[in-house]
Amino acid sequence: MKKLFVLLMTGLLGACAGKNPGQNNGASAPRVSKISPAGAKRVLESEEPYLLVDVRTAEEFGAGHIAGARLIPDYEIAARAPEELPDKDAPVIVYCRSGMRSSGAARALIKMGYTRIYDLGGIMGWPYDTVRGSK
Repeated sequence: MKKLFVLLMTGLLGACAGKNPGQNNGASAPRVSKISPAGAKRVLESEEPYLLVDVRTAEEFGAGHIAGARLIPDYEIAARAPEELPDKDAPVIVYCRSGMRSSGAARALIKMGYTRIYDLGGIMGWPYDTVRGSK
């Protein structure tokens, strides 16, 4: 009987180990989701609110970007996101030239507490129209 009690208590205590008070143990943490150009285009054409963020340089942005994108270079994302992207639960689509910078920026946004981050990857794979200029 004593062995059974010890085994039960060990199992119960082991099951609770590593859980922090207030931690949501049933839900997974937010993570970056990939989005295809077609999926992003559907979002852009919908009535749903979204934020589209180009994380390239100002020169790259001026040479051609997706209409409606706001420029926040990847190296400025941590400093500018809190003010320019205040709603941490809004869908945010990030892209760059080839996908490297957008991947890093997307991970940084998740670490900052943003919950709906979509990585489009590179504009090189964007088969739709782009616009030139700084706006």
